[in-house]
Amino acid sequence: MSDATAYQSNPSLPNERQFGTPLASENTRALLLGSGELGREVTLELMRLGVWVCAADSYAGAPAAQIAHESRVLDMADPEALRALIAEIHPDIIIPEVEAIATSELAQAAQSGIQVTPSSDIAAICMDRERLRVLAHETLGLPTTPYRFAESAEELRAGAEAVGYPCVVKPIMSSSGHGQSVVREPASLDAAWDEAQTGGRTAGRGQVSRVIVEALVPLEYELTVLTVSSSAGIVTCAPIGQRQESGDYRESWQPANVPSKILADARHLAHQAVQGLVDHARSADEQGWGVFGVELFVLTDGTLLFNEVSPRPHDTGMVTLVSQRLSEFALHARAILGIPVYPNDAVTNLPEHSTAASRAIVVSGEGPAVFSNLPDALDGEGTELRIFNKPEVHGHRRMGVALAIGRDESESREKTARIIENLRISTKAS
Repeated sequence: MSDATAYQSNPSLPNERQFGTPLASENTRALLLGSGELGREVTLELMRLGVWVCAADSYAGAPAAQIAHESRVLDMADPEALRALIAEIHPDIIIPEVEAIATSELAQAAQSGIQVTPSSDIAAICMDRERLRVLAHETLGLPTTPYRFAESAEELRAGAEAVGYPCVVKPIMSSSGHGQSVVREPASLDAAWDEAQTGGRTAGRGQVSRVIVEALVPLEYELTVLTVSSSAGIVTCAPIGQRQESGDYRESWQPANVPSKILADARHLAHQAVQGLVDHARSADEQGWGVFGVELFVLTDGTLLFNEVSPRPHDTGMVTLVSQRLSEFALHARAILGIPVYPNDAVTNLPEHSTAASRAIVVSGEGPAVFSNLPDALDGEGTELRIFNKPEVHGHRRMGVALAIGRDESESREKTARIIENLRISTKAS
């Protein structure tokens, strides 16, 4: 099958699409690329609106694959495998939920009339720190940390001298802190280069991983601003506070307990970032619809810097499952289907003077994870739990999330900690 015919679909305007029909061939069809816990929630929201969903991932039994109409297992970074999947499924909409995807195939799909969320090029830009930083800082003028790019250990040394010590070295293509190092002196640069080469997304493919070296700024805390682009325009959710370990989410809470000026500035900066991405998408005749997780640094002097953006629901945004009337997943589903999202759709829905929190349940061990003692774990007002049902743990893996509503940030975070303390979790090697 040639490329010209591989992506034939039936593109239509959002108002002309059909939902909930028992004839799958006539229904609006979505292909989810990445079927983890975030994809699972997106799938649920799409299915509630009558969308037919196929969930794809690199392993069998992924969370979204357990509930979707159909599922597939493949290497989504393999262009030929992804091309064949798209040709088989004939989706109206492709929803990337992970970064390890052959983005060239997304571009080909978009050219054939398939809607890629938020757009094929945004998906490619946001998985590439170099393209994203150049767009954000050099094109849109957003404030960022001082940075340089390097494709050799010698260029890295020059870049580190330019931004100063201490500095942070990251592969331009990686996620969850993989391949990142903090460098405090020149003697550590070679080790940082080696770490980036083994932890980047090109590791094992015989390619050199370009890196970004950034100044280590006086960071006070980080914020996530969920920002929704829909047919009604761009709206922002209340900023979310967070705690990370080694670049991975561990806790989040909403609303963030920070000065009102910082909250307002954060929403403004997030809006600017997403508007720039949406304008870029529309210049290529794509909609740019969906939820964006905009990550911001807040420095000790109150200065805000743009860090990164995820063109999909964000892990820190799992708190919106209990904090908002429409979670980030419901907002994402609505936006990509062309349903207008207005400011009041994205507000918190909490009792007055209360805060919601989420805490990742990270399980260590080997084999399937088994949870018990749920009655005691959830024996508290305003507590909830999501178990992701991932097949196995090998080392450590995020297997669930504890959720709670409290009178303030401290109480809600304490409640999520108690949920996990009272859970009994074991792993059983197969």
